[in-house]
Amino acid sequence: MGSTTPTITLHSRTYHPPVQPTVVICIDGFDPTYLSPSTTPNLFSFTDPANGFHATAHCAMPSLTNPNNLSIITGAPTAAHGVSGNYYLDKATGKEVMMVDDRSMWGSTILAELANQLGVRVAAITAKNKLRRIIQHGLTPPEKTGAICFSAQFANEATFASNGIEDVEAWLGQPSPPQYSGELSLFVLDAGLKLLQEDRADLFYLTLSDYIQHKHAPEEPEAKWFMGEIDRRVGEFVGMGALVVVTGDHGMSAKADGVRGEPNVLFLEDALCERWPEANARVICPIADPFVKHHGALGGFVRVHLLGKGQPDAGVVKEMLEFVSGFPEVEVAYTGAEAARRFEMPVEREGDLVVISKEYSVLGGRRNEHDLEGLKGHKLRSHGGLSEQEIPLLRSKPLSAEALEKSKGRHWRNFDAFDLALNH
Repeated sequence: MGSTTPTITLHSRTYHPPVQPTVVICIDGFDPTYLSPSTTPNLFSFTDPANGFHATAHCAMPSLTNPNNLSIITGAPTAAHGVSGNYYLDKATGKEVMMVDDRSMWGSTILAELANQLGVRVAAITAKNKLRRIIQHGLTPPEKTGAICFSAQFANEATFASNGIEDVEAWLGQPSPPQYSGELSLFVLDAGLKLLQEDRADLFYLTLSDYIQHKHAPEEPEAKWFMGEIDRRVGEFVGMGALVVVTGDHGMSAKADGVRGEPNVLFLEDALCERWPEANARVICPIADPFVKHHGALGGFVRVHLLGKGQPDAGVVKEMLEFVSGFPEVEVAYTGAEAARRFEMPVEREGDLVVISKEYSVLGGRRNEHDLEGLKGHKLRSHGGLSEQEIPLLRSKPLSAEALEKSKGRHWRNFDAFDLALNH
């Protein structure tokens, strides 16, 4: 790329437009244990420096879907774009908010800047529609931006005016799959392949669902089938001449008792309210989203808001931190301000306390607020904590010798995906 190549800059990082069809795939729940030579031979081939590039990267905290998809498409931690959960307590109104669109997001995205400033043809396809409404930030109206953006979940509702495409089911020859299925993610990839085949986009962002990973460990047949189907489609993208970068939004851990199969869960709000009823503690589980059937809104990261009268007493907060740190399910607990500093999260949206679980445990609020019926028949697998930060970062073409040398010792993040795809 010459020095005169037009570029865009976002959050102090510069990005070049794609010089060939470029596909960035976010495999939701892509724990490194799902990558194997037998199940995912195409993806695994990228780990050979002669064929591609591979690093075990870390995601943004908390290790959840919305924050990390936005970090990936902004190239920055959550402190930059403002979204650090799927669910949060709005301090200004005191109301709890389910994030299903881009209203709480700050700034722009790499996709929007490339489309609007440089005329790059962007296609962004999501499994879940709530994520589509976030990813589409800055890409509307399609008539102006030229972008195509829709979800597999509501593909049958896509219109040219809103999504840059319509009659998706007829066009692809597939009905929209059930929301709780692996096929929902495969629909995303199949649609991306058809758009590439028809030369309708230059830059693709394809983000999947972690329904299978929540239900099935890597060695289980269902997980092997699912990852194998993803891998086959990745091979098709490469075969059609695309540069492919693959990462995940977070990892995944087993969270159930190995004998009884029951979730290893601490209902933290119950414990705090019993000990400090006057503090009016409210535990927010930021993993909560409209797709709760497979995890019961139980994850590895919670925020505690103390809603009693006046400012929380520093001494009480210290006692609470010591108290919650004593539970066997808890790995670490911080004040909200300290957690924001450590994990590059927006302090404006933090609780008074942040509590993170150990690898094999999850945290909840009140026992009576979590519907665990959907977990019957399988052992809980979930994410949100430090133990689910690791994900693969893969590229289908080798780095130059110079770039490879520079990458040594680099602490790679999943939000380096577009840098890896466009700048190397």
